[in-house]
Amino acid sequence: MSAHDGSDVTQSSLKMLGRLSVGGQGEVHEVGGPGGLLFKKYLEPHKVDGDALASLVSLRQALAPAERDRLDREAAWPLCRVVDSGRVTGFLMRRAPATMSWRTGKGDSKLIELSYLLRAPKAAWQGVRQPSPAERHALTVAIVELFQWLHAMGLVVGDLSQANVLWSLDPGPSVHLLDCDGIRITGRPPVLDQADTPDWLDPHAPPGSVTVDSDRYKAALMIGRVLAQDAYAAPDKPLDPVAGVLDERRTAAVRRLWAMADGAYGTRPDLGQWRTALAGRDTIRLIATRPAARPAVDRSRFDGGGNRERGTIPLRD
Repeated sequence: MSAHDGSDVTQSSLKMLGRLSVGGQGEVHEVGGPGGLLFKKYLEPHKVDGDALASLVSLRQALAPAERDRLDREAAWPLCRVVDSGRVTGFLMRRAPATMSWRTGKGDSKLIELSYLLRAPKAAWQGVRQPSPAERHALTVAIVELFQWLHAMGLVVGDLSQANVLWSLDPGPSVHLLDCDGIRITGRPPVLDQADTPDWLDPHAPPGSVTVDSDRYKAALMIGRVLAQDAYAAPDKPLDPVAGVLDERRTAAVRRLWAMADGAYGTRPDLGQWRTALAGRDTIRLIATRPAARPAVDRSRFDGGGNRERGTIPLRD
């Protein structure tokens, strides 16, 4: 299997071990072989932009080793395309870290989705340990840093929701992004038509648009909802963070950006501003200063009031 070098893999070469889940665009299968990889098989492969998927694979391959390791750690990124009779049918990806799943009372394994951070704990999922206020803050910072990094690489995430971000507190607060084939490189088409999740839509975005600005709005939703433990918090309403998650300075800075996120399309705070606010540092707005006015010059002090006769200076031959 040549998944790790980015080369295409034929679907017939995969040893299918069982279907794990089904979504709106594809189903995920466990496959045998080195690394215990997963195969996302598209339900409608004729709608897939194979070149766009190849670009995502190539982007990972072009990263420096440390950055590639980070991408593998924090995202279920496409490792290679899977093809069948010349058509792209899906891609291979790594499993989410084992720490980002939990066991139900029946022994079933479930992913720890962001939704478990947005609601009060329930008896049905008491196996998911809730974070302390400090850990909740650290998880929010991890979300911001991940999306800030992806934007810095020229990527648009697109569909952000409580279902495609995982989290863990072991060994420390960390997050992991799913559905990475929904990401696109700025200026290029997506692998599939944009998917959106109800209650996570940008109300001011042009229909069908996938932009960094709509990413910023959805990231603001995610930040506010995690901080407030409120699945329906939105920037058009006041933000009430969980007690102890932010100090007074951070609360003021975060609420200011929260209100700005409700602004017109193209005006939302970027992830760097959120990172600064969560760190408790003030932003300094630089304003160009006017040059000081020059004092008036009394020329009469130099030319005798203009009445002095000017002489000549003889020059030697």
